[in-house]
Amino acid sequence: MNRLICLIALVAILTTSTSSCKLLSGKNKSGPALPNDGQLHGVAPTAKWSLPKPPGMVYIPPGTFHMGSSDEDMTYAFTARNKQVSISGFWMDATEITNNEYRQFTNWVRDSIAAKLMGFIKQGADGNEYVDWKKAKAIKWGDKNTMEKIDAIIVTPDNRIFNKKELDANKIKYQSEIFDYKAAALNRDQSVPRSKFIMKREVPVYPDTLCWIRDFAYAYSEPMAQKYYSYPAFGNYPVVGVNWKQATVFCEWRTHYLNSFLESKKKAPESDFRLPFEAEWEYAARGGRSQSDYPWGGYYLRNKKGCLLANFKPGRGNYPEDGGLYTVRADAYWPNDFGLYNMAGNVAEWTSSLYYEGAYMFQHDLNPDIRYNAKESDKPRDKRKVVRGGSWKDVGYYLRCGTRAYEYQDTAKSYIGFRCVIDLPPVTKKRGS
Repeated sequence: MNRLICLIALVAILTTSTSSCKLLSGKNKSGPALPNDGQLHGVAPTAKWSLPKPPGMVYIPPGTFHMGSSDEDMTYAFTARNKQVSISGFWMDATEITNNEYRQFTNWVRDSIAAKLMGFIKQGADGNEYVDWKKAKAIKWGDKNTMEKIDAIIVTPDNRIFNKKELDANKIKYQSEIFDYKAAALNRDQSVPRSKFIMKREVPVYPDTLCWIRDFAYAYSEPMAQKYYSYPAFGNYPVVGVNWKQATVFCEWRTHYLNSFLESKKKAPESDFRLPFEAEWEYAARGGRSQSDYPWGGYYLRNKKGCLLANFKPGRGNYPEDGGLYTVRADAYWPNDFGLYNMAGNVAEWTSSLYYEGAYMFQHDLNPDIRYNAKESDKPRDKRKVVRGGSWKDVGYYLRCGTRAYEYQDTAKSYIGFRCVIDLPPVTKKRGS
């Protein structure tokens, strides 16, 4: 009888723990240091663990989906053969990075360079020199004395219009320093110094506004070139004119910006912000609808009322029919089931992946990706990066979740933007809250 009661209790426990298909986990408590009693207790990191919800980002849960074309391969290029893959969970920006958000980056780089030229430097506890941001934020732009001190980043007299002193955008560069994990992992020679895998470069940060004119020959695009990035009305529109290199250094700066704050509060630094890899982007765009053509599901670009569901080039070129002649706000239209806006249309988006026609044939089925850090001396085909989502100037085919396209990493376009992802676990609520 006792055995029967125990068996029933055990079945009840197993049923309770498995009915929701979730794993049970113990509490992660951090208590005071234990005395040395000769036993194994473990040592926690000295920094506090924080798990904030990244502002403006949504959590994409781990899952499995069919990557590739969900319908007929109209081009018969066979570059996106359908295959089942699994993706880890991650956080992703709900919208494309906007002009206002990107301006925070360019202003930070501008101010840090100006602060160094003006001597606003302080020495840290580690002996290194850092920008004194209290003084840097008080810089009086346009002041005569300020302009004289930062003359090194001002356009030269022969490049001025009506002798107006303006910043030379080509001199506002971000000092990028990253560690090449893939190259280091492939290295088997322990005598090779770590410095061999540290990549340093200077990248100009301002968008190429002339792309509006360059992209469309024999078209009047000067107003967009003059105003799109700088005019307040476009502040919440997606940033364009940013090449792949600039998008990656933006992610690098965003990581540095967050971790500097966390470390100042004695908290553990978080994972790096980065561009999504191709499979990750497609999984997020589908919003859990594995075999649907578009992020909203179904085969059509209009709803039952005939309203267009994205910003693209409808029909034979009725650009304003969808509500935007060019781009629209980054949060326009309805989000997909993951809460992501404009995963189809508005602006196409950079990914971190190298574009290779046969990549789907040999990639792994767990977080598939193919990357290559192209050098300036490499062939153009080695500089191709996957671009996804279609844009305001594209026809409906490019809006499909499974459609692949590419652009060269050093090229800026008026119809390509980006959004970031970060590898963090989901935000969990405390029990009883």
